[in-house]
Amino acid sequence: MDRAAGCHTIIDGKEVVNFASANYLRLIGNEKIIDSCVSSLEKYDVGSCGPRGFYGTIDEGVHWGVQNGLYLSRSTIVYFKHNDMTSLESTLDKLTHGNKQGEKIQCYIVVEAVYQNSGQIAPLDEIVLLKEKYCFRVILDESHSFSVLRNSGRGLAEYYGVYIDKIDIITAGMGNALATDGGFCTGSVRVDHQHLSSSGYVFSASLSPYLASAAISAVNYLEDNPTVLTSLRSNIALLWKGLLDVPGLTIASHPLSPIVFLKLKKSTGSSKCDLELLNNLAEREDSVFIVSTKRSVLDKCRLPVGIRLFVSAGHLESDIQKVSDSLRRVATIVLAEHL
Repeated sequence: MDRAAGCHTIIDGKEVVNFASANYLRLIGNEKIIDSCVSSLEKYDVGSCGPRGFYGTIDEGVHWGVQNGLYLSRSTIVYFKHNDMTSLESTLDKLTHGNKQGEKIQCYIVVEAVYQNSGQIAPLDEIVLLKEKYCFRVILDESHSFSVLRNSGRGLAEYYGVYIDKIDIITAGMGNALATDGGFCTGSVRVDHQHLSSSGYVFSASLSPYLASAAISAVNYLEDNPTVLTSLRSNIALLWKGLLDVPGLTIASHPLSPIVFLKLKKSTGSSKCDLELLNNLAEREDSVFIVSTKRSVLDKCRLPVGIRLFVSAGHLESDIQKVSDSLRRVATIVLAEHL
């Protein structure tokens, strides 16, 4: 890649349309954000590096970052079927039935608002009802929904009309819609203790001032330009329409998700063979940049592999048409024997 991964980039000397970067609000390369970073660099220098003091129930489809955080917590982890509320209720019922220590143990339901591994949207309204019924707490990762969903980009609670106080902990990475780095964790006063003892807080330096400045500028941009979300939703709908008839592939993501997830209509019966087919398909693309869902051997995600397309408000109608036509053409060739 020869330049910043915006909606159009150069790979191996050739310009391509980029559907592999989570540049939802087209903020990569935004001049105001760059100017804000430069001003912070001139005033505060590169880092604010100072050492700090020393240092439930989960959807099976959550991404590696969430999995790793749960591993570091040393909690007992129980998986429920991906986005399946019947499975969640059954799991909660089994965990609480006859559990005399239930009231003393901190129990959490851990979900993503928009799942990175499937593009599905979590049914927060149903999750909150189950949380209250079984006296659990909710940890919600908004890395792919913050600054994306609904009219103001305030995330899943706004999307479902759920009071924000119903969610105990909200986390989000700022490397997607906000085009910067780092992340945040917010919630009730109990989060203060979690914040002070988290491995990320203890074993890493604080966020550089210029990255914090970039995040603030990105939020200000969204508040000043709410129509960017209208453009994003329009592009998502347009891409959905263009991909409905791609031979051998089907859309598995939510219609409002900025992650459009394609999987094989008919699996080979082997995740490895499925991935080989999808890799072949992605690598044959010469005018658009797309990627398959490669996973680490440590990744415990149990969902089918697929091709993940990140939609941006900055994509042109011609870009959407190009990726739709290209995928249709290449799928006809690569999946000919599989149809």
